[in-house]
Amino acid sequence: MNNNPLEQQQLALAQGVGRVDLYGSIHKALRMMMCDTLVALGRVDVDDDRDVVRCVQRVFELLEVCHAHLSHENRFVHPALHARAQGSSDAAARDHAGHERHIVQLSRMAGALVKSDAAQRGLQLTGLYRALSLFVAENFQHMAEEETRHNPVLWAHYSDAELMDLHNELVASIAPPEMLATMRWMIPACNPSERAEMLCGMQAQAPQAAFEAVLDTVRPHLDDREWASLAQALGRAPQPGLVGAAG
Repeated sequence: MNNNPLEQQQLALAQGVGRVDLYGSIHKALRMMMCDTLVALGRVDVDDDRDVVRCVQRVFELLEVCHAHLSHENRFVHPALHARAQGSSDAAARDHAGHERHIVQLSRMAGALVKSDAAQRGLQLTGLYRALSLFVAENFQHMAEEETRHNPVLWAHYSDAELMDLHNELVASIAPPEMLATMRWMIPACNPSERAEMLCGMQAQAPQAAFEAVLDTVRPHLDDREWASLAQALGRAPQPGLVGAAG
């Protein structure tokens, strides 16, 4: 097997044209949320109690999403890989165990920051920021490896129909509050055609109230141009005056 990361990426992209990608959209969401949270943590006003609490809450939300993502892959994707290519998920499983340990560590650091006095807060904030940056870096590397190593295995051993069945089974296991929290990041992180495909499918299948809740959640995080494109795909008026700034 070729171990050059760039060549692996190009090969995976070539193999994946037109194929079902279990990783694409959720990894975009995770990358966006990780970057956004890390930048916010680096900008927090250490002398503002409310700003510190708000940012720590964002760290907790990120860690909760990351933990849930690991659990979903452990429960659905890794067994599928192992079933038809024994051992193909072993390295990723070891990474996941390490990520879980880091999540616990970061949770403790974030909790300690909120409880710390003013004299220690700056030092603890810097420590949390640096620890989170390493966690993000490790996850970026890990996600790239899943996309370039796992996807070709899945495409070689599963049909698109089987992969969609696996995807649907995974999605069906997610509780509505978690799904809404995930969509808040996934839809803004995707490109216009991906947004349209995802939400047109949801519009056709999901209960109307659930679909409208998703739109209400993601709408403030799309700019006027992005919302107009999505609204056109969904067959509704864009109402640009109600749209907030993306981010």
